[in-house]
Amino acid sequence: MKIALDYTSAARQRAGIGRYTRSLIRALAQYDTTNQYALYVPRDAQYLDDTRAFPKNFRITRAPLSERYMVAMWQRARIPLPVETFTGALDIFYSPDFVLPPTRAKKKILTVHDLSFKRVPETAVPNLKWYLEDAVPRAVQRADLILADSDATRADLIELFDAPAARIQTLYSGYDEFFHPITTEHELARVRTTYQLTKPFVLHVGTIEPRKNLARLIQAFARLPQRGEIELVIAGGRGWMYDEIYAAPQKFGVSASVRFIGFTPDADLPALYSLAELVAYPSLYEGFGLPVLEAMACGAAVVTSNNSSLPEVAGDAALLIEARDVDALAFAMQKILDDSSLRAQLKQRGLVQAQKFSWQKSAQQLHAAFKL
Repeated sequence: MKIALDYTSAARQRAGIGRYTRSLIRALAQYDTTNQYALYVPRDAQYLDDTRAFPKNFRITRAPLSERYMVAMWQRARIPLPVETFTGALDIFYSPDFVLPPTRAKKKILTVHDLSFKRVPETAVPNLKWYLEDAVPRAVQRADLILADSDATRADLIELFDAPAARIQTLYSGYDEFFHPITTEHELARVRTTYQLTKPFVLHVGTIEPRKNLARLIQAFARLPQRGEIELVIAGGRGWMYDEIYAAPQKFGVSASVRFIGFTPDADLPALYSLAELVAYPSLYEGFGLPVLEAMACGAAVVTSNNSSLPEVAGDAALLIEARDVDALAFAMQKILDDSSLRAQLKQRGLVQAQKFSWQKSAQQLHAAFKL
C-alpha cells in the first residue's frame, strides 16, 4: 500500500504535537518495512534529522508551498487541490494533527489530540480557536477513522461533535526509551550546572500558556512553608497569553524562588525529572499529558489534575487534585515534600504505571488501522 503521512508538525514544531509525531512515526518506521510511506512536509520544514535513519520505504515529499500558505489554501479558502498533487496516488492518508487536506485516498485517518478549544476556550488564542472550531469538525466528519489520545478525548468527540463511537479508537502515546531514572552523577551534575540548580526544586514541564495553570501553581508554591529553601523550576518555551504567568512570581512574593528556564532539549529532561523533588502538572485540561508519563518513567513523584485524560495516564501513581483549587495543590505538594515514604511509593508506582505505555504499542495499533 502507499500511505501518506502529514509530517508537518514534526518538521515545524519542537514540542507538543511535533514531538508526538516524531516519536510515533519513528516507532512505525522501525515496525513496518513493507508499505510505502510518503512523509508530506511543506517547503519551510525545519526538523527532519530523525528521518535520515528511516528505512527506504519512508521518503520525504516536500511541497513547494509554506505551511501557512497550505493552511490558508486548504482550511480557510477551502481550495480543493488534493494532497495527491504532491504525494502521488494514495491508498491511505493519515493526519496526526487535527485537520485533513483534500484527498482522494481510499481511507482517511485523523488524530484529534484534545478538544481544549471547546472545554477551556478561555485558554486559547481567539484566532486559533475560531480556526479549530471550523476546521476540526469538518475533518472529523470526513475521516473514516478517528484516533483519540485518550478515552477522555474520545468521550469529548462523541459528546461535543456527535462523532460516531464506532469510528473512534483510543490510541495512547508512549515515551521514548531515554526517559528513565538517571543515576550517573556525571549526567546529573551536567544538568545541575547547565540550569544552575543549587537547591531542591519542584519541576513543571510544558509550554508557557494558560491551560497549564501555571499562575495557580506559582500561587500554591508561595504557600509552602519551606519556599525559601526550595525552588519552582518551570521548563518550557513561550506559548501564548503568558503575561499573567510571568507576573505571578512577583505578585505572590516568590520572585527569588521561581525560575523559568525556557525550552529544554529532550536530552536534558530525564535528568531534570530525576533530580526533582516532585513534578507538578496541574493542567486545566489535557488530551493525554505526556510530561506526566515521562516524569513517571524517570521515577519522579507526580502531582497532577483529576480532570480530562490525566487520571488515565497517572493511574494510582500520582496525587490527583482539582486543578482550580490552590489550597489542594499546595497541600499535595507539601505532603510529598514532607513524607519521604509517600514520595518513594509514588516513584515506584510511577515506574510500574509508565510501563503500560510505549510508542511501539502505539505504532502497532496505528499500523493495524492502515488495513483497508
